[in-house]
Amino acid sequence: MSMNTQGRPTAPKVDAAQDGSFESFSGHRGLRMDEPLIFEIGSLNRTGVDFDDIDLDTPSLGGLKRDEAADDLTLPGLSEPEMVRHFTRLSRKNYGIDMGLFPLGSCTMKHNPRLNEKIARLAGFADIHPMQPQTTVQGALQLMDQLGHWLKTLTGMPAIALSPKAGAHGELCGVMAIRAALVARGDARSVILCPESAHGTNPATAALCGYKVKAIAATDSGHVDVDALKAQLDDTVAGVMITNPNTCGLFERDLKDIADAVHAAGGFLYCDGANFNAIVGKVRPGDLGVDAMHINLHKTFSTPHGGGGPGSGPVVFSEALAPYAPLPLVVETADGYALEENGDADSSSFGRLTAFHGQMGMYVRALTYMKSHGRDGLKQVAEDAVLNANYLLARLKGALSASFEGPCMHEALFDDRFLKGTGVTTLDFAKAMIDEGYHPMTMYFPLVVSGAMLIEPTETESKVALDQFADSLLGLAQAAKAGEVDRFEGAPYFAPLARLDETRAARQPVLKWQVAAE
Repeated sequence: MSMNTQGRPTAPKVDAAQDGSFESFSGHRGLRMDEPLIFEIGSLNRTGVDFDDIDLDTPSLGGLKRDEAADDLTLPGLSEPEMVRHFTRLSRKNYGIDMGLFPLGSCTMKHNPRLNEKIARLAGFADIHPMQPQTTVQGALQLMDQLGHWLKTLTGMPAIALSPKAGAHGELCGVMAIRAALVARGDARSVILCPESAHGTNPATAALCGYKVKAIAATDSGHVDVDALKAQLDDTVAGVMITNPNTCGLFERDLKDIADAVHAAGGFLYCDGANFNAIVGKVRPGDLGVDAMHINLHKTFSTPHGGGGPGSGPVVFSEALAPYAPLPLVVETADGYALEENGDADSSSFGRLTAFHGQMGMYVRALTYMKSHGRDGLKQVAEDAVLNANYLLARLKGALSASFEGPCMHEALFDDRFLKGTGVTTLDFAKAMIDEGYHPMTMYFPLVVSGAMLIEPTETESKVALDQFADSLLGLAQAAKAGEVDRFEGAPYFAPLARLDETRAARQPVLKWQVAAE
């Protein structure tokens, strides 16, 4: 029995080629079960629920009667046990935050307190409908008003729009407000500046709003090149979109200087708040001259994250942009709370951003998180997130190659220099992490470094969990440098599925199972 760097015994190594010297008759391997597609399990001529035949004069399924519609849609029929087992087995093939540390950089995949889930499932929040009269959802509107108040307090901003559904939607909201402000003053500007260290959605959002995007290079220290940015400022620049802390895991120390220069040139400063988790309770972006910033509630304030949603991306605004925020706004009136459609008399809102106001479950979870932590607890969230990232940076930088000198913020950035000459690629290294029982870190992003490996442990991981994770990465780095290429080239060996042909999967995706012709 070997020992790891913490003095704990480790399991003996298993040669992947010897992992089972025979094939099972079932296709399963113990609890690693081979799971067919639901179309292969189910039968098209049966269902798990019986309905009486209904004779309708007017068919309701696209002109087809029920039996004809079922045949046309080729939906599989399963009994309830078959259905439950199918999706339970699929869930065991996946990785989630409830299984272990989720090191995806820039994603803030942290534990979600079960208290939040309990409150979000209260009938008064979970069962309301967006078309209900406002008089029947006063509690929900009051909660939204309180959430908006605390988000404005934490950011030092005077106005907020809760309606954006996620981060990129919040960016769209902010840039549309900037455009509306420029239109209102008759100032036609065509350019938005985006640093290379910003999130990739920033230039995409600017382009979607009709702006020409100009990139600003990063310095060797991983920060925005302030001199290069200032050199681009003229009367064509509508604004600057900057991520702080940035995607290199570093705080942009010159943000106030950048904001002053942008404002002097007649533009606006948009801050991507996806990494607010690193500074919540410690820094107020409004004090740094930010005009608009989205906040990912599903990151900083805890919501089950990933798998296509749900999300929420409220946007806070400076006094200069507040009149241009989208409607409706949550307001308190003499008769209670309401969604105000018309805004103030001096409002020049660009209008409605979305059909319904937002994601109620996200609002409930976020406010529950805030109230359970309190002001001091939210400050500790940021401090612990930064502490954990720097602990991993300190433990790993001797074996992996840290991209920048000095401490980081909430995430530690490494690159592929330590793999040069080993025959192991960044992708190989990441796939081998799956065999160690971990989801890979964010790879090849940010683009400012070669073979990037971006690790964000978040504040919810214990030192024991961090050490176990670090031990695994140190072991893999040692194996790569020792020439154990076979461990990496075919990885993962122990996952339910082998490594995919990712290029073919992108170019020739199988999106639908087809019924074989009779």
